[in-house]
Amino acid sequence: MIQTLILAAALAASAYPVEERSLAQIEADLAAGRTTSQAVTRAYLDRIAAMDAQGPALHSILALNPHALDEARAADQARKAGKAPGPLAGVPVLVKDNIETADDMATTAGSIALKDNQTGRDAPVVQSLRAAGAIILGKTNLSEWANIRSSRSISGWSGLGGLVRNPYALDRNVCGSSSGTGAAVAASLAAAGVGTETDGSVTCPSALNGLVGLKPTVGLISRRRIVPISHTQDTPGPMARSVEDAAILLTAMAGPDPDDPATARAPHLAHPIDYLAAVKGASLKGSRLGVLRYASHMNPLEDALFEARLKQLAEAGAVLVEISDYRPDPAMGLAEHLILLTELKADLNAYLATTPASVKTRTLADLIAFNAATPRELALFGQDTFEAAQATSGLTDPAYLTAKAEAGRMAGRDGIDALVGRYSLDALIAPSYGPAWRTDVAAGSHSSGAISSLAAVAGYPHLTVPMGEVRGLPVGLSFVGPAWSEARLLALGAAFEALTHARQRPTYAASVETMPDIAPLLQPIP
Repeated sequence: MIQTLILAAALAASAYPVEERSLAQIEADLAAGRTTSQAVTRAYLDRIAAMDAQGPALHSILALNPHALDEARAADQARKAGKAPGPLAGVPVLVKDNIETADDMATTAGSIALKDNQTGRDAPVVQSLRAAGAIILGKTNLSEWANIRSSRSISGWSGLGGLVRNPYALDRNVCGSSSGTGAAVAASLAAAGVGTETDGSVTCPSALNGLVGLKPTVGLISRRRIVPISHTQDTPGPMARSVEDAAILLTAMAGPDPDDPATARAPHLAHPIDYLAAVKGASLKGSRLGVLRYASHMNPLEDALFEARLKQLAEAGAVLVEISDYRPDPAMGLAEHLILLTELKADLNAYLATTPASVKTRTLADLIAFNAATPRELALFGQDTFEAAQATSGLTDPAYLTAKAEAGRMAGRDGIDALVGRYSLDALIAPSYGPAWRTDVAAGSHSSGAISSLAAVAGYPHLTVPMGEVRGLPVGLSFVGPAWSEARLLALGAAFEALTHARQRPTYAASVETMPDIAPLLQPIP
């Protein structure tokens, strides 16, 4: 009771009400002079102090930018001086702690081995956010090494940050690897955030935390100065509480980088797209949506919710095309595994070579040795994936080259592209993932969800939007499309969001079993 009163008092002391406040609302309040960037930033810092280390103790933030208030003050001064503000001017956002920032915060990937990795440089995606006026409030906790160290990893846990907790039920998992971003944005610890995905790491924590999350086409956003797994599949992506906010963030983040060859493939980067404009007035009428039945069976409650949403989509004018005869070739998963192992070794070694002298682990082999000598790192699970990656033969290995070609074909040309073309679709849809599981330190993660790998292996966009709740736990609806179809997917997602208003704010329940509509049912009849 005392803790609750302290939490309430701390939050009441914040002059600006940030809970559930959107990017657009904050920017409008700043523009109208109803608040200042300093007041907004202070309100978020107060909320983080009250809820992340104390209160619900989400453990979603690894580091706070010590210059955030100074940057907010500068934003206020620039606005007062009449300088043209960017679309995110003075608005605080969070970034995942595998993305470099030039503001005295280390870039750790959650590992003790990188606790001193202060590079003094911004990743291009951070440069883009700053150019749009955003305040980088801090760095979020993550599944260590973006969930690639072990096949038995615990999503949401890192050696540095501990375990992120789900704000909808604190004993449930947040999924990963953008775990801290998911929990923090859901809990209104920032206006929005940035995650990264190789396969499911933006979309899963977004779905399980009641957020909109977009994994864009690989190459829409620069990946440089981000701790890597795979140059074939890695990409940053926006995570927000609404499609509109995700569109605003994506517009700021997208852009070419001459030092990331993947961005040269984006056909529209010379003439950037305003994704916010693309979602205005969005409609489902006449859209053709392919229902991927192989990815549609989670549990009976979610299945029923999905069928109810399909009915709403049809009533809103969408044409639903049942796809029951397609399932990805199992060989795609095997090929993806070899790609990720091979590229992890090559890409991580290349990244570590650029880190400052304070980082003593200069290769993947060094990391394996460091972990073996650091009890906390291996106390809960091992590093079998690291060890398997270390045993790979490099980027010229014929088996790797064959796997890369075949995986791209199966997921892209013979997968998403073939389905979209055959049925003249705007997007493929399916439930994103099952509801959050109870975190299990004995058995590790066991999320359910089948659609993420198809988009991840193809390098194509995947949008998840809140679909509703199962026993108080959020679940998402996925929209997947061909390369560079982000604007269309966001428009469909915005129309679905407007149709359903499915997102509910988190309740910070101790568990599902303590929720008011569940707890009485677990007791005997008097």
